[in-house]
Amino acid sequence: MRLVLFDCDGTLVDSAALIHEVMARTFADFGKVRPAIGDTKAIIGLTLDIAIARLQGKPHVDKEALAMTAHYKASYAGVRGEPGLEEPLFAGIAPLIGTLERRDDLILGAVTGKSRRGLDLIRASHGLEKTFVVSRTADDCPSKPHPAMVTECCLEAGIDAAATLVVGDAIYDMQMAKAAGATAIGVAWGYASVPELIAAGADHILREPADLVDWLERSDA
Repeated sequence: MRLVLFDCDGTLVDSAALIHEVMARTFADFGKVRPAIGDTKAIIGLTLDIAIARLQGKPHVDKEALAMTAHYKASYAGVRGEPGLEEPLFAGIAPLIGTLERRDDLILGAVTGKSRRGLDLIRASHGLEKTFVVSRTADDCPSKPHPAMVTECCLEAGIDAAATLVVGDAIYDMQMAKAAGATAIGVAWGYASVPELIAAGADHILREPADLVDWLERSDA
């Protein structure tokens, strides 16, 4: 039995446009220069307060970053409902999930820098309410790359980290996986580049979602 833990933003769903728009509006509302979308993509995966502090070049989360975090959260639902700011599944993710759910040798889970509410919205939007047997969010654990999200999911599922895969698009996902003793699987369709993922410790890179099925079959052989 193996545990497959998926990151959400940049791995399952393309949420960069939405995250960037909410972030940019938050910065503007606090009288700050709107971040460039490349800078926003670079912090996707971190817990929100740490991401906001890092976008400002701050080494630590301060009171202003916490206030901006609260503002972001309060604005998120309203912005999410605007045209063009949906969070669609990446091409190939739905059939991949369907294939993996039918296997009796896998347990699926989610490890995300989203809030619990944010993850629940994604699950409800895409019919994934029963997909993830275990999950950890920014509400539950320290920010990636701390290994707690992975280690806690492993404990809950009763699966050793050595039999666990973390599938993600960010360097923080790769670092988290390695820190937990899990296999780090990077995806090429997300927000970090393939060289960045490899430098962060990726054990394998998926060029498209279906590649995960092939990799699992080869590793079973």
